[in-house]
Amino acid sequence: MAPPQAPANGGAAGHGGIVNVNGGGVDGGAAPSPSEVESNNGAGGRNGVGNSNGVDGGAAAAANGNGKQRADSRRKNKKKKPAVSPKDKYWTPIDDEEAAAAVEDGGEDGRRPLLFRTYRVKGILLHPYRLLTLLRLIAIILFFIWRIRHPHADGMWLWWISMVGDFWFGVTWLLNQVAKLNPIKRVPDLALLKQQFDDLPDGNSNLPRLDVFINTVDPINEPMIYTMNSILSILAVDYPVDRTATYLSDDGGSIIHYEGLLETANFAAMWVPFCRKHSIEPRAPESYFAVKSRPYTGNAPDEFADDHRRMSREYDEFKVRLDALFTKIPERSDACNAEAKDGAKATWMADGTQWPGTWFDPAENHKKGQHAGILKVMLNHPGDEPQFGAPASAANTLDFSAVDVRLPMLVYISREKNPGYDHQKKAGAMNVQLRVSALLTNAPFIINFDGDHYVNNSLAFRAAMCFMLDRRDGDNTAFVQFPQRFDDVDPTDRYCNHNRVFFDATLLGLNGIQGPSYVGTGCMFRRIAVYGIDPPRWRSDDFKIVDNTNKFGKSMSFINSIPSAANQEWSMTSPPADEESIKEELDSVMKCAYEEGTEFGKEIGWVYNIATEDVVTGFRVHRTGWRSMYCRIEPDAFRGTAPINLTERLYQILRWSGGSLEMFFSHCPLLAGRRLNFMQRIAYTNMTAYPISSVFLVFYLLFPVIWIFRGEFYIQKPFPTYVLYLVIVIVMTELIGMVEIKWAGLTLLDWIRNEQFYIIGATAVYPLATLHIVLKLVLRGKGVSFKLTAKQATSTVNEKYAEMYIVQWAPLLIPTIVVIAVNVGAIGAAIGKAIVGGWSILQMADASLGLVFNAWILLLIYPFALGIMGRWSKRPYLLFIFFVIAFVIVAGVVVAIHVARTGSVRFHFRHSGGASFPTSWGF
Repeated sequence: MAPPQAPANGGAAGHGGIVNVNGGGVDGGAAPSPSEVESNNGAGGRNGVGNSNGVDGGAAAAANGNGKQRADSRRKNKKKKPAVSPKDKYWTPIDDEEAAAAVEDGGEDGRRPLLFRTYRVKGILLHPYRLLTLLRLIAIILFFIWRIRHPHADGMWLWWISMVGDFWFGVTWLLNQVAKLNPIKRVPDLALLKQQFDDLPDGNSNLPRLDVFINTVDPINEPMIYTMNSILSILAVDYPVDRTATYLSDDGGSIIHYEGLLETANFAAMWVPFCRKHSIEPRAPESYFAVKSRPYTGNAPDEFADDHRRMSREYDEFKVRLDALFTKIPERSDACNAEAKDGAKATWMADGTQWPGTWFDPAENHKKGQHAGILKVMLNHPGDEPQFGAPASAANTLDFSAVDVRLPMLVYISREKNPGYDHQKKAGAMNVQLRVSALLTNAPFIINFDGDHYVNNSLAFRAAMCFMLDRRDGDNTAFVQFPQRFDDVDPTDRYCNHNRVFFDATLLGLNGIQGPSYVGTGCMFRRIAVYGIDPPRWRSDDFKIVDNTNKFGKSMSFINSIPSAANQEWSMTSPPADEESIKEELDSVMKCAYEEGTEFGKEIGWVYNIATEDVVTGFRVHRTGWRSMYCRIEPDAFRGTAPINLTERLYQILRWSGGSLEMFFSHCPLLAGRRLNFMQRIAYTNMTAYPISSVFLVFYLLFPVIWIFRGEFYIQKPFPTYVLYLVIVIVMTELIGMVEIKWAGLTLLDWIRNEQFYIIGATAVYPLATLHIVLKLVLRGKGVSFKLTAKQATSTVNEKYAEMYIVQWAPLLIPTIVVIAVNVGAIGAAIGKAIVGGWSILQMADASLGLVFNAWILLLIYPFALGIMGRWSKRPYLLFIFFVIAFVIVAGVVVAIHVARTGSVRFHFRHSGGASFPTSWGF
């Protein structure tokens, strides 16, 4: 799940100019880390020794307490530092003294090394950024004082609305801005992690065990090729193979996913060794083979070309086999059903037994929402000793004789479904994975993925471990959040899918407080934090890991696994899932009734009864006293797919914004306990209340209707002073944004897209989300329902972004279309009135200023206007032609009405007259 789309600097630039149209109140993310030039394909090569701090491995080790001998070696063999990236030049390290102290003690005190470095924005940008924030706050306060002292307007009812709205906009801007005044960037030291945990005398690794959760539900809306690519990239990740286990949760109980996973496990036997042999990046084959050229970093260049061709053919055949499942399984089932004596229309597995999950022809106990639990171990635990493959032969041209061919454990899960229970969608599936994995592998760390995301950087898991295992605050770190990055988004990012203002600014600000919020996929958790257990810094001397067994359910095996999960050195070998005792336990924890009377969905696991279960779960963990870390590495750790159709994108934002409001009223951050940092509390308040701003914003955007019918209308008198304040506040907002662009490593297009899609969301989506929550609170109805976001399945060379040009009409498009029509009509009406109205030069100037705001609104809604044009949007200039034609038509209508009333029309300017303000009042 991606983050909510909220105002970047506190809302839209409202009528009083206090609102900033900078898109998302949770607007942020992380800029590239300083000197992250060798995190993958640099110094480390295929073994992953690359040091993301731009320092050679020995130097980094010495700097973190690994012996005076290494420190002396560092002084003698000091290497030239790599060039600083332009994105990193505004960041400076702040933990040099601690690193130097580690060199002095030589690691003799047994302390763990520093596994990441910490950076802050240089004063040349940070101080102006804070000063501009303070000056804008002062300007806002003076503006309100002036407005209160001058309560004069042509319509006092609108004056009061604008006062309340502008006050709300000012408060939300402040809530958003203060959380970004101390941005912090942390860079993992991958070389040192490898040296400390991998380079052991016995050749083994001491890295903690890790369970990977993947969730999927529909092989159509979430094309299976994405899910299987995600699994292949995880199986091939650069992490000890005996210390990872992957769990695929198929919430639809589909045999397509099960047999697709079988095909994937078979293909992985070739793909994973191929990745290890040639240091392939990325390790999702669909993405890898789409890259035309990439520097080779493996150790067998002579064999690479032949191996690459062979794997490309194998992958094409693998995809054919996956596609064939959609016809192969029904044909097999029809044949088996024809031979069956009971006349059942079952779905049959390849071994001749009936599929216990959902059948193609739904039947009692075999349909979506009603079927037995299923658990299949596709790949067993591989053991601790390396197993090298076979040399090349006539039957197999791939030489894996020097490659460890073991594969990590792989498990298929489909929990029990029953119509009598609320299955809590993704959150419920995650909690079942939590219990099942505890019984099989019980890794102390968990990382979760959506079915359409894959590992883009094979060192990503190691990067997260740098934060979890660091000696400073690692034990108190509950989760490490990575940014979300997407493939197949159009180059201009028309619908702000990348949301870089959130992932490259706000999350860095939160990183300087208690940590980033949890925003779904690509997040590594400490298992006991998900169990609701207190962090070490808040534990008393008589603390017990399990203080009440009742809240965890009735499975004693599961309850007994909890203390072991608190030990990050836990290295249990998973028991066979087909043993009768463990089989009964696994069946028990997958049942719908297991959670009755427990704290699952409340204080344990992922939170229930809310659309944004990720944000609320992260909030609950922070409220308990844990902190979190933000990790941004190059290349991107994970990548996925995003909806590039306008309607699907708006439905996605509807779910996020509706869930955010639900969280504000049901888990109000302002009322959290004392363990939640005050600034973190402010940030969560901003992240959850931002849709309310749309209530006032819609009034402002529709205000031109008054001008069209009345001709003159003041919202505030005296007008010149009002405009002066307005311009000052808006200009300062943009200046703050320009400084933020610099330290966050954003582009101007990123910032503009964020502003544009905030306005689109504020007109099309946020009012509907607000209405939903009102109905839920007043009528005790349901909140925003979950709608699975359909992803683009395939694209051709000629129509790579074909789905972007498809118009899917839906009611939520209407409000924004009305806003466009009103502002276009206002501009046309102003032109017509200027022709026949006999205005003075001063009146013309006033009107022109008003038209600037209308044009600004149309510019901000420009991506939406392109979206509803369909294939015509391939020629954006047509939109401007349509606007001009619309202006002319409206102006002609105004002139025609005037002629009809007066019988004539005069074109003249008056030389004097009061400065009325005939404008459309866009803001």
